[in-house]
Amino acid sequence: MTDVVLAPRNAFVGVFVVWGVAFAASIAVGVFVPEAWRVSWMLVVFGALVLLSFAVQLWYGSAQGFIFRVACSVMGALLLTGIIAVGFGLAALIPA
Repeated sequence: MTDVVLAPRNAFVGVFVVWGVAFAASIAVGVFVPEAWRVSWMLVVFGALVLLSFAVQLWYGSAQGFIFRVACSVMGALLLTGIIAVGFGLAALIPA
């Protein structure tokens, strides 16, 4: 017998949290890390975001749609991190 959930939590809040952390961490790396180390630190940030995505979705505690939510979190984080990295890369090409 299954328990009836009267007001389930929104499963995609965790996805948006990971995207927000991806945005903030990528901007922080672009601002505070020297140009020579940005790519390396972006990879470190993305690895941490993958782990955060798993942790957030495991914390939610629902097996239904787990892989879809983790995939959305990771792909969104990858796109955000990549777009921000491209922006900082293009900004580095402009002479000061």
